[in-house]
Amino acid sequence: MYQDYLDAPKGFPKPYISITANEKGITSLYFVNDKEVAVNSSPVINQCIQQLKEYFAGKRTTFSVPLAPEGTEFQSRVWKTLQTIPYGEIWSYKKLALTLGSINYCRAVGMANSRNPISLIIPCHRVIGHNGKLVGYTGGLDIKRWLLHYEKVEIDE
Repeated sequence: MYQDYLDAPKGFPKPYISITANEKGITSLYFVNDKEVAVNSSPVINQCIQQLKEYFAGKRTTFSVPLAPEGTEFQSRVWKTLQTIPYGEIWSYKKLALTLGSINYCRAVGMANSRNPISLIIPCHRVIGHNGKLVGYTGGLDIKRWLLHYEKVEIDE
């Protein structure tokens, strides 16, 4: 297992972005207050850091770094579908559930979203409540708000 950190951009609610990877790809990306472990980087983490720097510099809207999140089959389907939400757009949990096949998936979609281990790259921040309000984000609504404002998304507050 590999781990490294990226300093978050100025004004971001947390000072660091923690990135872990295995031989297949990125396994997690979280926003953290402290660097908790020694750095043990890898080529895929270095690629991820470069793409994140490009994103925060306004030069990248999609990511191509290999991903290796661990989850159930349904969670994996949700996470793959999240990656189809374009930069600067938002979907409701209802739209995400319908895209996956059933309005009855709303609650399960919310749970899968909350367990997304690769924040930002798997853009769960682009999912909002059906009423247009910010709801649920494991990293905190302040980070969700920051990312959506950064992507120039109009949201009801």
